[in-house]
Amino acid sequence: MALKPMLFSAVTFIIAVTSLVSAQTMRGNSQAGQSVYQQHCLRCHGKQLDGNGPDSRDLIVRPTNLLSQASRAKTDWELLVTIANGALFTPMHDFRGKLTDEQMLDVMAYIRSVAPFDRVS
Repeated sequence: MALKPMLFSAVTFIIAVTSLVSAQTMRGNSQAGQSVYQQHCLRCHGKQLDGNGPDSRDLIVRPTNLLSQASRAKTDWELLVTIANGALFTPMHDFRGKLTDEQMLDVMAYIRSVAPFDRVS
């Protein structure tokens, strides 16, 4: 008898979590992201997203080539964490507080439109 309430609770929980996760699958606007990228990222990562921006020559640690297999294998979450928090021991600084969450999602969408996620086999 106690199994039915537990089963009902488990199914309700799964439905609620699935709904929440699917509601959070915003991807951002790649057109808006291109504009933000040009303002904040192009100087280091370059017009082609290849890490050869005009400021890249002056950096000790080269900017990431966002077209590389290693970069494309990063999940959207990993990309967003890097955009928001920067990368330790590199010139990649954080954009949390400088860009809105929506702008960071837009930049990620732009990067993905040019260099789509590609899981390494």
